[in-house]
Amino acid sequence: MMNSEIIIAPVITEKSQMLASDGKTYVFKVDARANKTQIKLAIEELFGVKVKSVNTLNTKAKDKRIGRYTGKTKTYKKAIVTLVDGQAIEM
Repeated sequence: MMNSEIIIAPVITEKSQMLASDGKTYVFKVDARANKTQIKLAIEELFGVKVKSVNTLNTKAKDKRIGRYTGKTKTYKKAIVTLVDGQAIEM
């Protein structure tokens, strides 16, 4: 898997913005098959920063209704990346 394929998109939510307010924690949507080491290497290569730690979690599908039809949202893997002090990513 190439590094550009591992990182899908940044997660822009109220909670992720609160985490990013410290200037060194960022949240990304990543490929479900990627492990923490691959995510760390991809972030370091794509953004040119030093990663301190990576925490991952798999989101669960939520039930959604449109009228009488029901369905589920897609699941995805989320990575919470903490950078070394003094490092930052421009979003």
